[in-house]
This record gives sequence, C-alpha cells and structure tokens, in this order.
Amino acid sequence: MPPLVVACVAATWIVWGSTYLAIKFALVSFPPFFQMGTRFLTAAVILLIWTRSRGYAMPTRRQWRNALIVGALMLGGGMGGTAYSEQTVASGLVVAFIAVTPATIAMMNLFFGIKPSRLEVAGMVVGLCGVLLLVRGAGFSAAPMGLVAVATGNLSWALGSVLSQRKFTLAQGAVGFASEMLCGGLFLMLLSFLTGERFHWPAQPQALWAWVYLVLFGSLIAFSAYMVLLARTRPALAASYSLVNPIIGMLLGITLGSELVTSHEWWAVAVILCGVILLIFGKREL
Repeated sequence: MPPLVVACVAATWIVWGSTYLAIKFALVSFPPFFQMGTRFLTAAVILLIWTRSRGYAMPTRRQWRNALIVGALMLGGGMGGTAYSEQTVASGLVVAFIAVTPATIAMMNLFFGIKPSRLEVAGMVVGLCGVLLLVRGAGFSAAPMGLVAVATGNLSWALGSVLSQRKFTLAQGAVGFASEMLCGGLFLMLLSFLTGERFHWPAQPQALWAWVYLVLFGSLIAFSAYMVLLARTRPALAASYSLVNPIIGMLLGITLGSELVTSHEWWAVAVILCGVILLIFGKREL
C-alpha cells in the first residue's frame, strides 16, 4: 500500500480508538452537541485557512450542498449521537457497539445494487448477534437513552459514509473534508441551541485538553484520514478501524477512565469482532 494509505489506516485505528475516552473527559465542561460542534468548526477553519494559503479552489454550490448533507449525517447524527450516549454509557461500550458499522454500511449498499457475498452475510448475522448480547449487558440496559443515541449515531454515520461514496460527492481532498466539517459543525451547533445546552466556563483543564486533542487528532488527522480511505481504497479497508477501535477504546476506558466492563460484555465484543472479520474477508471475495 502507498505510504499515505498506511498512515491513514494507522490514524483511524489508533487515534480514533482513543477519541471515545477523550469525548468522555471533555463532557465534564463541554456538553455533547456543543463539544462536537466547536470541535469540527475549529478544525474546519484551520483546514480552510491552510487550503486557501495553498491556492486550492473552494467547493462549488453543488459540493457545498453535498457537504451539508453528508456533514449533517456523519458528524451531526453520527458524532453527535455518540457524544450524547457517553453521558450515560461507558466509552468502551460505545466504541464496542460502533464496531458493527461495517455491517450497517454493507446493508445500506443493498439499495445501490451492491449485493453482499456469503461471508459478508454471515458477518452481518454474527455481528448483529454480538450487538444483541452487548445491549443486554448492564451498561446499556441501565441507560436506554444512551442506547438509542448510539444506535442512531451508528445508522447516521453509516448512511453518510455510503452517500458520500455513491451519490453526494464532496470537493476533492482537504477542501472537501473542511467543507464537510464546517457544515457538520454548524448543524451540531444548531442542535446544541435547540436542546438548550450550556457550556460550563471556565472549563476544567482535563476537559479542555481533551477537547484540544479531539480537534487536532480526532478531527484534523483521523477524520481526514478516514475520508481519504473512503475515496481511495475499498470500503473494507476504510472500515477496518472497527476491528481495532473497540479493543483500544475498552482498554483505555478501563485503565484511564476507571470504567467497568463485565465478562458478559467482553464476550459480546468478541462476537462482534468475529462478525467484522467475516465481513472484511467477505468483501475481499468480491
């Protein structure tokens, strides 16, 4: 693989696995929609300034429309729902649930005439069984609204990913990523206003540093890397982060976040990962 692709894979594997705990830390001072909105708006402004200094052309009106649709789905619904769920659900369990995203993407691709292989079907069934086991554990059963939020986020992120590939193409390169983050950030700020969120100032140092980490590493580096993978590689490789993120996220949640994960939930995660492995190998057969 080209060095750029290798670097992007590493960013989505390692950096994204750590962002779920960072979201949890930032929630102390930054409410969920406000946290995600300011995070992506800041990253978008930085990226737009850089692209303008390099002489890149701004998106067309059609590309701005596409950025609004994809940004509202992936960042507004996807990341907003994830952050909202972490108010009541451990970050390790949230990232474990999100491991089923490749199966969700595969099912949505059916509407575009892309039929799954036998291994992909098997992977989706196994992954669904793992999710059913996971949500029956203590972490999700005690927080029904958190479950609804993370499930909504999963569906919204998957739909945005599929539409960005099949229908609503963004501007090329960093300009497209910046436009998506700008539109998604504005949508999240609207959600923050409509839900009456209040920012707690002065922010606690740990929350502020977590927010800075999310801007620089979670948004500018890892999210841009994911969009590069969606545009330049097969979907299976772009979604391979879902194999590694749950392990990193759960280990960090236990060691640094003092979160509790039961043996039942560990088994559920193992079943989900088996489904993801089948799904990725199934895509290689196509």
